[in-house]
Amino acid sequence: MGAFFVSAIWLTAAEAFCPAPEGLTPTTVQRVVDGDTLRLKDGRSVRMIGLNAPELARRGRPAEPFAVAARQRLQRLVAQSGGRVGLLPGRERHDRHGRTLAHVYDVNGTNLEAQLIAEGLAYQIAIVPNVALVACQQAAEKHARRAGLGLWRRSTVLKAEQIRRSGFVVLEGRVSKVERNRGGVWITLRGAVVLRVAPNVLGRFDRQWLKGLVGRRIEARGWVRVRSRSGGFRSSGAGWMLSLTDVSMVRLL
Repeated sequence: MGAFFVSAIWLTAAEAFCPAPEGLTPTTVQRVVDGDTLRLKDGRSVRMIGLNAPELARRGRPAEPFAVAARQRLQRLVAQSGGRVGLLPGRERHDRHGRTLAHVYDVNGTNLEAQLIAEGLAYQIAIVPNVALVACQQAAEKHARRAGLGLWRRSTVLKAEQIRRSGFVVLEGRVSKVERNRGGVWITLRGAVVLRVAPNVLGRFDRQWLKGLVGRRIEARGWVRVRSRSGGFRSSGAGWMLSLTDVSMVRLL
């Protein structure tokens, strides 16, 4: 009973912190695709901003933990809203797949991204320039982590040297070096993963802060991929790369 009231109080505070703005675009949901994507009756697909839900089974890969639970929870939230939601488009309106990028609110003005993150059913992620609700969404994830909800029932944070495949990760490691060239700033973790800050987003990072990361343990999040041998700094020998677009993707430990 006590846990229920603590959660309810926090969610009320979160709603006050992320009030629905004026001018939301009303629309109707046809179906929930997964824990972070909606299909609208007008034919558009909406990728919700600021969260990344676990992947459902596809292409021979099994579903990630809580992927089905995230989709089912979003289905319930949409159903409780009568299938009607309000959209707040991001500054960047579409992703590379042509999906509409938007924040999604129910008929009561509750932000559905913060709701899912607060329940531990998705990770918070910031992709520039759509970072308007980063602070709220970080608070939501902090709540889920402290309470050990969903994805945070046990640690999902990988050591840098444990990365084995491409995809979204939350990882940690000690910074062995920070280098800069025309390709941006390169932060190497234990010789296993390099974090790249591209020149076009470097202005979002304090350069002295970046230099001061050497020797520090950090947590980073985003999508890792195999590092190309033909481009960027190769002196570290790190085999994986993760691109940082916002300072909120890194946390000092």
